[in-house]
Amino acid sequence: MSEQTEQRAARTRHVVVVGAGMAGVQSAVALREAGFTGPVTLIGAEPHQPYDRPPLSKAVLLGKAEDSAFDIDFEALDITLRLGLDVTALRAADHVLDTADGPVPYDALILATGAEPMTLPGAEGVPGVHLLRTLDDAARLRPVLDRQHDVVVVGAGWIGAEFATAARAAGCAVTVVEAAARPLAGALPAEVAAPMAAWYADSGAELLTGARVDHVEEGAVVLADGRVLPAGAVVVGIGARPATRWLTGSGVALGPDGSVTADSALRTSLPDVYAVGDCASFPSVRYGTRLLVHHWDNALQGPRTAAAAIMAAPDGGPLPVYDPVPYFWSEQFGRFVQYAGHHAGADTLLWRGDGADAAWSVCWLRDGALVAVLAVGRPRDLAQGRRLIESGAVLDPEKVADPGVPLKSAAL
Repeated sequence: MSEQTEQRAARTRHVVVVGAGMAGVQSAVALREAGFTGPVTLIGAEPHQPYDRPPLSKAVLLGKAEDSAFDIDFEALDITLRLGLDVTALRAADHVLDTADGPVPYDALILATGAEPMTLPGAEGVPGVHLLRTLDDAARLRPVLDRQHDVVVVGAGWIGAEFATAARAAGCAVTVVEAAARPLAGALPAEVAAPMAAWYADSGAELLTGARVDHVEEGAVVLADGRVLPAGAVVVGIGARPATRWLTGSGVALGPDGSVTADSALRTSLPDVYAVGDCASFPSVRYGTRLLVHHWDNALQGPRTAAAAIMAAPDGGPLPVYDPVPYFWSEQFGRFVQYAGHHAGADTLLWRGDGADAAWSVCWLRDGALVAVLAVGRPRDLAQGRRLIESGAVLDPEKVADPGVPLKSAAL
């Protein structure tokens, strides 16, 4: 077989993508953008046209948009959609997926199944208890906000804060229950998260920290200390885990956190199987650790690497390396919060401004180089900080700590 024939055969392999969220959709699109001409099938468990998730806790939830479907012409891109289809198992030796509609063969497979929300033990099936992960979840919650129910939110993380913001905007009385001593306890150091606690009261929401839920019953949340919180609705936002349980026994290596342990090219432990987005962790040379990033930008960027790796695989071409500066944002309580980097392992924390003010930021350094930045209402700090992290530049700490000095001017 000639080299040209081999290349043509490589480009006509059947690529199947499991998961029709941002990571899955972008994987299919990235293949076409990279010049892949073979069949591409995108499988989604939900029956809806593929959609973006961030608007669910904002415009869709508040009734300002009916949905958040991606503006992508799948037919024009020759991407086959198989929606409302559950994938139940992976038989790697046969290069086959088992689905509710029968087996689906693949030549290359991209796992993009995302993450699933963690449930509150004992709350499953209790009337009025909600999660906020899917379009159907948002549809069920919209009438709750329309009727201005008393709402109890369990968990003061990113999603809990965003839902509390929407519920207050809709006129609901909101109580947020957090087992830890502060909001965002699993994401940010105590001194950085401390100013955010005041945002709840400023918005008219009540934040109860150090409060554990004993059980949920219809119309109420009962705390471990005996307090009973009236609840026309309960929204659970206590975290998410990679949606990978269906891969048990498949041979795909999973980490202790349940994530698919991809390599730097987003290849899994199985040949011809790749993983992107919330379900996959990857090794970061930049940070010297394996990262699991449950955020939109990772789901947008990773697929380009997976597509490039698939294109390179048949002819043994150079593999791409995925080592991004993680980035995410959150809109809550009238504030635009942005974060770039990974602050674990930093040895210096510097404030730019006062956390009590409307706009401030925090920078983390390691050996003098910026490794992470959190910006509240200071988008330039975020944009400049992200570029400084990418460059690995060493900074002048005094300039970093002066909010009047552009962050880019702190580079030595």
